[in-house]
Formats: sequence, C-alpha cells, structure tokens
Amino acid sequence: MSRRLAAYAVCIEDGRVLLARYVSPYGDGTWWTLPGGGVEPCEDPFDAVVREVAEETGCTAVVERLLGVDSRVIPSAERRLPGPEDHQNIGIYYAVRITAGTLRPEPNGETAESVWTPVSTVPTLDRAALVDVGINLAQSLPPTGHVPPAATADVIWGANV
Repeated sequence: MSRRLAAYAVCIEDGRVLLARYVSPYGDGTWWTLPGGGVEPCEDPFDAVVREVAEETGCTAVVERLLGVDSRVIPSAERRLPGPEDHQNIGIYYAVRITAGTLRPEPNGETAESVWTPVSTVPTLDRAALVDVGINLAQSLPPTGHVPPAATADVIWGANV
C-alpha cells in the first residue's frame, strides 16, 4: 500500500475559506483544495503547514490550533491515477490565520491561484475531499479530532491518488 502524510491549512475568516486551485501536472484536470501538502522527511507537520501556505499562496500563516487528523484508504480500483495497490492518505488539519502577504500563484508550482471563497459556495465547486473534511473539522471542532468521511460522489480524492 502506498501512503502520503500531508498537512493542511484551514483558514476561515468572515464566512470565507482560503482555497487554492490545483492544476494537475498529469494534465487530468484542475480543482480546488486547501493550502497544504506533503510533509517532508524529518519535517514536523506543524512546520510543513506554515511552509506550504507560504509556497502556495505567498502569505505568512500562524497556526492557531490542531483541528484533527483524517485517514482514508482509497482502493486501487478507485484511484484517479492507475496504481497497482491501495493508497492511504493521512491528513493533519490545522486552523491557521494569515498574518501577512498578498495572494499570488505558486511560482513554478501546481497552485494556479489562491482565493478567499464564501464557505456557502464550496459545495458547488470541483474540489478535493480534503476541503470538506477541513471545513467540517473547523466548524464542528470535534473533541476527538475526527469527522466522518466526505461524500465521495461530490469530490475528488486528491492530488496523488
């Protein structure tokens, strides 16, 4: 089984959430996601989420709290990209606040733009499942840090699956 550990920023302010438009390097589409991404070897996920926000949006973020951890297994038959094995996504979600910077595309990266989006319009967007998970965690603040899986009919599993 393949596995990916990632850290995601959930920035909600004045009824809007900060989303990043991911453009797949495989030429198979574009969709909205939360700023964030893979945790590098020996990197603390706390530091990874701050780094990823800066890389993808051009903004400085501070972590305000841990929201939760989401783990899901995507069967090989349901993967966006063909793969011989199942894939496990482990996402660590943090509530973050933007403290400085101006939104811009990621230089030489896969984030074409970052925008503040009304939370109420998120269900109408082509988006990664992790967007729904992050918003649900931020709105419900479950004591366990765990929420039910996002409904897969309306979402994309994610960048690496």
